[in-house]
Amino acid sequence: MMHECLAMSTNRTDNKPPHRFALAKPGIRIAPSILSADFARLAEHVMEVESAGADLLHLDVMDGHFVPNITFGPVVIERLRPHTRLFFDTHLMIADPLKYAEPFAKAGSDHITFHIEATERPKEVVDHLHRLGVSVGVSLNPTTAISAVESILPNIDMVLVMSVWPGFGGQAFISATLEKVKLLKTLLLPHQRLEIDGGMDLTTVVSATAAGADTIVAGSAIFGQADASGALARLKSAAADAYEVR
Repeated sequence: MMHECLAMSTNRTDNKPPHRFALAKPGIRIAPSILSADFARLAEHVMEVESAGADLLHLDVMDGHFVPNITFGPVVIERLRPHTRLFFDTHLMIADPLKYAEPFAKAGSDHITFHIEATERPKEVVDHLHRLGVSVGVSLNPTTAISAVESILPNIDMVLVMSVWPGFGGQAFISATLEKVKLLKTLLLPHQRLEIDGGMDLTTVVSATAAGADTIVAGSAIFGQADASGALARLKSAAADAYEVR
């Protein structure tokens, strides 16, 4: 199957996205995850990381069905939208994204990532999201094979590799997922982003970036620190150094 994936990548000769993608330019980006923020001071925290140089904001949506936890819905995104100009990177850890994605797009999401494990009709989900005017990502759980997403790789803007199991913050990094990152890097075109989510710190961010990730989701490594701005700056510096030498 690996050879089939590589063959598919070789046949994709159009290096331009089929629509405008705000993150199409290659580069290292840090996406603070509000899952680890203080929700009583959410707007304040978001404005702090925006001022500190965050590139986008990661919004983890959980429904209690696809993952055993519940976070927030489109209302929180809608209320947060006026407080920041950051790109909203919404990660739907929910069952049936085809049915429920629209309210999240209308609430102000710029990008929506769905889980390949949550649908049997991934191409329909991708097309539906693009019609809603957002860029599209697909996420894979730690043990999900790349072959699960190969049919939609030409149609998406981002692949999100989960380096922990979705549903809870603060988990330890699963180093075996780095092999998946390395292979995906060879399959994606320059305008497509490779995101990683889970267990990021000053050590694992270097390993993830060196493997090929260019968009780093970090929750407790930023919002769990006394100085969130300083933590973000240190994380971004470590990732940028690894990105430059890879």
